[in-house]
Amino acid sequence: MNTSTQHSPCETPAWQALAAHAAALRDTRLRTLFGEDPRRFERFSLAAAGLTLDYSKNRVDARALELLFALARERGLEAARDQMFAGVPINNTEGRAVLHVALRAPAGARFEVDGEDVMPAVAAVRERVGEFATAVREGSWRGYTGEAVSDVVNIGIGGSDLGPAMACQALAAYGHARLTMHFVSNVDGDQLAQVLARVNPARTLFVIASKTFTTIETMTNAASARAWFLAGGAAEKDIARHFVAVSTNAAKVAEFGIDAANMFGFWDWVGGRYSMWSAVGLPIALWVGRENFEAMLDGAHGMDRHFAEAPLEANMPAILALLGVWYRAFFHATSVCIAPYSQALARMPAYLQQLEMESNGKSVTRDGQPVAMSTCPVVWGEPGTNGQHAFFQLLHQGTDLIPVDFIAPLKAAHTLPGHHRLLLANCIAQSKALMVGKTADEVRAELTAAGMSGAALEALVPHRVFQGNRPSNTILMPALSPRSLGALIALYEHKVFVQGIIWDVNSFDQWGVELGKQLATRIVGELASGDAEHEDASTRGLIGMVRAAS
Repeated sequence: MNTSTQHSPCETPAWQALAAHAAALRDTRLRTLFGEDPRRFERFSLAAAGLTLDYSKNRVDARALELLFALARERGLEAARDQMFAGVPINNTEGRAVLHVALRAPAGARFEVDGEDVMPAVAAVRERVGEFATAVREGSWRGYTGEAVSDVVNIGIGGSDLGPAMACQALAAYGHARLTMHFVSNVDGDQLAQVLARVNPARTLFVIASKTFTTIETMTNAASARAWFLAGGAAEKDIARHFVAVSTNAAKVAEFGIDAANMFGFWDWVGGRYSMWSAVGLPIALWVGRENFEAMLDGAHGMDRHFAEAPLEANMPAILALLGVWYRAFFHATSVCIAPYSQALARMPAYLQQLEMESNGKSVTRDGQPVAMSTCPVVWGEPGTNGQHAFFQLLHQGTDLIPVDFIAPLKAAHTLPGHHRLLLANCIAQSKALMVGKTADEVRAELTAAGMSGAALEALVPHRVFQGNRPSNTILMPALSPRSLGALIALYEHKVFVQGIIWDVNSFDQWGVELGKQLATRIVGELASGDAEHEDASTRGLIGMVRAAS
């Protein structure tokens, strides 16, 4: 995928113009920009796929946006986007297409990989997922004692865990009354042990999610779950009623004891962190039901169509991504805060950590050369309003500029009076406070009105000044529904894609996770044998301590 005729984004005319314009804007206050343009909100906000993005509280003007769009075009964003939707193998280090957009496309759509339409296979798996979810939810799928399923335990890691876990928590209001969802990813046995202590083997369904069925953390947890199940009085033949697989390795699945009819496959053009739309989303379908899972897919598809068709100047993922590039490159922002004003979205920051940092946390270009600029920032966050009583102090008065994405549903899933309006008031207030800050003169006036004066007043002034001019986006949805959640996730997926094109990195491989896994496999053997003489002194010492404690 050739994103530009020039090797480095920094060499493009638009990049050079952006650098100069950022320097000229550096001392411009957001207060001033709003004062000069009463219609700033209308001009710097847009709606797509049921979401609204307010990006007016960013340190940009019309010229900055114009240059950012020019940069995107110089980098070949539109052509690269078309290549992704066309099934071109844009994951160049693995020689694979990137077609998670096909997983949420409606019937009748066509997506090709190597000249073959993948949609019939996608539709077939989606149908099987829907049928199985319906059977479990209606109670016609029963365990070996004839009881209906009451607990679902998803065993996976990375994309096979974070996406489904986040979505199930987000959509708790749509969950089945009889079912309880559990997610196990950590090879630390404490997590699995705590889940197993709460469930009954006769009423528990395990979903083992591993494309190869060899992922060491997942298969270690799966083997322990299998042993626990058999120790509870079940027979080998009963495994088929309590374990299903999301995998492509039929031989390993059968060896485990899972009926091949209960193996749900997916494809190598589905990356792990983009896989919740595939059979990896089976726990979501089990929890919220086939119709709601389909609505989530449809919401994502709506954002796909917007991303594919809208001009860059009115393209929500492109605007969100380019603003991130602007702060990373020209304002030295090393991190981005995700602040969902919804407790149901508590796992969204962790989900976006993997999506963004595993995708674009790269230091070489697509052709293997060192990158010429900073790439992905650190992504972190917690729900509001908890964050306001924790890390928001740093956002307001710390030494770093940290852009914030505020995310909020306009309507609540609960009926408790007053709570949601107060929550939204806090969301809006925090974005305003970050923008306007509080000047020394404003602090003096406030303290004087409170009865203070003289040296005591002046001593307190510096501590109560807020610099302000700190940027944020606000993303609103009508309610936290399956459809709006799908659109929200797709928005960030496409943001990642756009930034990868600008930075010229492959957003769809993850070689950085491999080395530690390889070394862990070797060290497991050394912990057993004690033969670690070839290791460095620290590693030898740590291995010795572990062996001594065993």
